[in-house]
Amino acid sequence: MRKRPIGVFDSGVGGLSVLKELHKLLPGENFVFLADQLHVPYGEKTQKELISLNKRITNFFIKNYDIKLMVIACNTATCYTIDALRAKYSLPIVGTVPAVKPAGENTKSKIIAVIATPATSKSQALKKLIKDHCKGIKVFNIPCWDLENAVEEGDLGNKRISFLLHKYLEKIKDIKVDYMVLGCTHYPFLKSNIQEIMNSQVTLLDSGLAIAKRTRSLLLRDKMKNKNSKNKGKTIYLTTGDRNRFSRVASQLLGKKIMSEKVKI
Repeated sequence: MRKRPIGVFDSGVGGLSVLKELHKLLPGENFVFLADQLHVPYGEKTQKELISLNKRITNFFIKNYDIKLMVIACNTATCYTIDALRAKYSLPIVGTVPAVKPAGENTKSKIIAVIATPATSKSQALKKLIKDHCKGIKVFNIPCWDLENAVEEGDLGNKRISFLLHKYLEKIKDIKVDYMVLGCTHYPFLKSNIQEIMNSQVTLLDSGLAIAKRTRSLLLRDKMKNKNSKNKGKTIYLTTGDRNRFSRVASQLLGKKIMSEKVKI
């Protein structure tokens, strides 16, 4: 049980930002990372489509890798499918939600921003987070069409990313926003790009570390943590899209050589 892998999935390379935090906190664990790039972007799909896709991914993980726990490294997928997945499967499932709570708790200016995919931006899950944790706080909830796709290309310095970020952040860059929530796992790779546009006083928050901590606590609770303390665990990288393209982009984003395999779900 302890040596069985943890399944991690996203619509594309964004989930690698979560995987990085999981690697740091749980170096002895084995992982299987799946980028569902055949169906990217998740942020523009219906709930019915997402539930169907995510059930297929979960079945794939269980059948082929006998995973002990699954991490949904995608805000959109979590918002729209985690309840359906938890109702169907007995294994522990960790979701990803925008870090609205710490932003609401720590803001001094009482003005925060949330940037997310269009689907996450309009989700009831995000609206509830804002309602529960941002009383008396002005929240700019900004849907970012096409930004997820731009990160999928891997070239974070390209003009398209710069154009999109300026388009979405222009209206708030001169307002006293002191916390910005990165509500898509693709966006942590854009931290330096965002910081260039926004005032340096803005603190950028993502959910990666919180997800890793939650995963660790569940492994300890269920006595599933791998006791392999001397050796690093292994990670298998999979994509439903172009294997060579994923390997190239993942290598750029993680700063190390990544080799992936193409699979069908």
